Amino acid sequence: MDEITILQAEVLKVLASPRRLEILHVLADGPIEVGRLAAVLGASQPNVSQHLAVMRTAGMVEAERDGREVRYSLADAGVIQACQIMRGVLERRLSRLGQLASATQPASETTAPPTTPDVGPDLGIPALASTR
Repeated sequence: MDEITILQAEVLKVLASPRRLEILHVLADGPIEVGRLAAVLGASQPNVSQHLAVMRTAGMVEAERDGREVRYSLADAGVIQACQIMRGVLERRLSRLGQLASATQPASETTAPPTTPDVGPDLGIPALASTR
């Protein structure tokens, strides 16, 4: 296995966190101080700082100190472009799945949820039988 493939896998592991993806999307708008970033995300500053440290180690973000404040920015705009491409892939996939589901359901099933007692209400997953 080549080294770039290993590095790619490590970066993708870092991106596997929804919070880190949120951070990247905020940073796409430009550099921001940690405290302001935490406020935008509705998260604690220590938590955001931990995520940023992981992302900085992976080379995704850069930090610049300005007095007591630390301002973070994307190290390479290509990171957010890659995230946007993947988001587009997922949106198209969900759209195709929705179209497929609509096309395969009889008209009576598209307007009302299943009423069978052994089927879960949300996803049509069989309910677990009680063992008591």
